Amino acid sequence: MYYDMQQYDKAVDAYKDLYKAEPANHEVYDGYIKSLIAAEEYKQAEKLLEKLIDQNPNNPVTRIDLGTVLKAQGKDKQAENAFEEAISKVNGDDMLTQLIAQKFISMERDDLALQTYEHATKMLHNNYLYSGPMSQLYFKMGNLDRAISTLLDASRSFYNRGVEEVKATLLEYLGDDKKKLAKAQKALIKKINEEPENPYYSDLLIWIYTQKNDWEGAFIQVRALDERYNENGERIVEFARYAVKEKEYQEALKAYDEALQMGDDYPFKASIINEQLDIKFLLLQENPEYAQEEVIALGKEYQTFLDSFPQYYVSETLRDYAKLEAQYADNPQKAIDLLQKSIAQPNARIDFAARCKLQLGDYYILVDRVWDASLTYSQVDKDFREDMLGEEARFRNGKLAYYRGDFDWANGQLSVLKASTSELIANDALYLSVLITENIPPDSNYLPLERFAHADLLLFQNKDEQAEKILDSIATYFPEHPLQDDILMQQAAIAKKHRKYEEAISYLKEIHSKHAKDVLADDALYKIAQIYEQNLNNNKEAGEYYSQLVIEYPGSTFVQLARKKIKELEPTVPL
Repeated sequence: MYYDMQQYDKAVDAYKDLYKAEPANHEVYDGYIKSLIAAEEYKQAEKLLEKLIDQNPNNPVTRIDLGTVLKAQGKDKQAENAFEEAISKVNGDDMLTQLIAQKFISMERDDLALQTYEHATKMLHNNYLYSGPMSQLYFKMGNLDRAISTLLDASRSFYNRGVEEVKATLLEYLGDDKKKLAKAQKALIKKINEEPENPYYSDLLIWIYTQKNDWEGAFIQVRALDERYNENGERIVEFARYAVKEKEYQEALKAYDEALQMGDDYPFKASIINEQLDIKFLLLQENPEYAQEEVIALGKEYQTFLDSFPQYYVSETLRDYAKLEAQYADNPQKAIDLLQKSIAQPNARIDFAARCKLQLGDYYILVDRVWDASLTYSQVDKDFREDMLGEEARFRNGKLAYYRGDFDWANGQLSVLKASTSELIANDALYLSVLITENIPPDSNYLPLERFAHADLLLFQNKDEQAEKILDSIATYFPEHPLQDDILMQQAAIAKKHRKYEEAISYLKEIHSKHAKDVLADDALYKIAQIYEQNLNNNKEAGEYYSQLVIEYPGSTFVQLARKKIKELEPTVPL
């Protein structure tokens, strides 16, 4: 307490009494020495430390403390001698080495901490044992070249520590700085030339190429390593999967194509083609300007794959193919046939068959087989009554009633599902229930809500242009109807889907300005912020809209998410 209040003389007296009572207490000892230095009682401190050194000449801590006292008096040479004597006490014991090094680091003498580790490595004849902390010290001292080389020199320890740990350390050092990445690349190429049989350096070089966004350079290294170590495409496939993880889909497809050159009897051929199909379908879904020729070509690839590998009829690949046909090729009957064939397979798992049935029910709706859709959903509901699959089936049956204009029955189903254990189902049920409840007309004119529900169905079918026309007509002919904010929200979703981000923001701003007291106003602000953050890379605007949401709608369900985003994007924005 005296020390914190800068009453150092009193602190010395208090610690002196405590030290007499507990000389082995490290906290008391440290406090005593610090108080003596702060009170400039250097002679008293020296006398105490010299006595302790005489009692235990191999204790390096007292020698470091003596050096600190000497340094405080301006006796730099004597202080450095004391520090060197402390380092000389390193005897190979890891705990002692770490103790001395950390003591120097706490004094901001990273140079002496490095000397400590260097002395230990020489004594133990192990140049790699302390490469990690030494590398960190070099980095801290601004010597990036030595930091990188020291880390790379520890290749023998990669077997125990894992190359991922080294990547994490390099990422800390390099960030996305192109010059620093180039330095690391140069150092790795040098190590590869020195130790061509060490695969870890090559793995790290490949990773450096990807960090530089040089995927072509990375792929050249991958192919060379795969051939050198006779890995039969295994490394190439892993590279492709890493590219997928990094959303470098074209690079992944190129790598998969390379792996397929291994021949028709290649054991991983089916899984590789399957993963390629996943990527191609993902790219199609992300492209709002896709051409029907692309859809047709991809459909043929799916069919050829299933003909060659029929075991995939009971996989997610089949469900993707059905989705492609129903929602992109405008061929729901083909999707229905595929799903029925999959469900009929004797080796289809019951839960997989249930997911197929849910999808099948959706496509029955597309061909106006409404009762078949309801029956199919009801089968899943019955088989999985206490499962989320059952809840999903009940939700879809409720939405089917909404599409058909049976709003009362739909609302009854949805009211129960608002308490679903699945947050997604509960939120969807709540939204649809509120939509129906708020827009049931007092004058019994259900036409606007019925037309809106039909537009909803068209959007599910990817018939965006037709849906937009219906939404526009509702807004034009029923300008006072409470559906106006819902129409704007759908128009914003369509615009965003087609990457018309400014147009989407315009619709959302209109919701906020004209319907500020309605249920979708806070949702509109949150979506505006998301578009600025995720699609327009404008964190400043995003932060402002997140803040506006918190201020204007403190009871919104989006408030906690918005607060979190504000802290990430705009730490200085007041909450």
